[in-house]
Amino acid sequence: MARALPELSRSYAQQLIVDAQITVNGRPARASLGLRAGDLVSVAVPPPQPVDLVPEAIPLEIVYEDADVVVVDKPAGMVVHPAPGHPGGTLVNALLARYPDMQVSGDLRPGIVHRLDAGTSGLLVVARHDAALHDLADQQRARQMRKIYLAVVEGHFKDVEGVIDAPVGRHPVDRLRMAVVRTGRSARTHYRVIEELGGYTLLELRLETGRTHQIRVHLQHISRPVLGDPLYGARKGRPSFGLDRQFLHAQQLGFRLPGNGWREFSSPLPADLQAALMKLRAAVGI
Repeated sequence: MARALPELSRSYAQQLIVDAQITVNGRPARASLGLRAGDLVSVAVPPPQPVDLVPEAIPLEIVYEDADVVVVDKPAGMVVHPAPGHPGGTLVNALLARYPDMQVSGDLRPGIVHRLDAGTSGLLVVARHDAALHDLADQQRARQMRKIYLAVVEGHFKDVEGVIDAPVGRHPVDRLRMAVVRTGRSARTHYRVIEELGGYTLLELRLETGRTHQIRVHLQHISRPVLGDPLYGARKGRPSFGLDRQFLHAQQLGFRLPGNGWREFSSPLPADLQAALMKLRAAVGI
């Protein structure tokens, strides 16, 4: 389907299969179905549904923009797109006010290629039209994007560098969380120790894959939870160093601009994380 209809994203084609909108020889198809010569594949693309998104004039830190993409430095606390419990005040609402032509694919996540958790600050790229969205999605699927994060975690590391390779999927009991599970999707996180801070460590992390909550889940899995993480195991009674969110920041982002070559962008550590880092260093006499 992806080859035959390049105007459809792979995720949208998958959803059409789930919704029984794609048939093979008149019967609903499965995504895993192997085709044979002579098979008749029919695709019914439903008309776009009206989307109840309200543009909101929320200030944004724009790092880069052109006719194809926008790179945003998202503040901590901002949700990326509307969801249950967050109907407005999101990055998408702000983008639609700044770029009224960004109604990409007619859904609740126009132009969103990848996400950052509400409590995570830093860089993300948004497509301004469908062709750019498909280009960026292809880069992400091929693991060609460069995503570098900074995090402070509890505990120390025996090795200065390493890779956490463990499948991530929905938690079997708590459906609001993700977990390392045997049936999850493959996930790889590269880490490098930047600085030892007493009972904590400052890490640089590079995502090879982009699963939901991947960094936080992987670090919890190896018993090195992110400082201040409210969902993935920050230990009770440990000091917060003035933080009211997890110490996780998307510091660098690199990708190929549609038609314009490779670019890399960087974001300085936000003030709250800088202050927490100073308190950590002071606590160990650095």
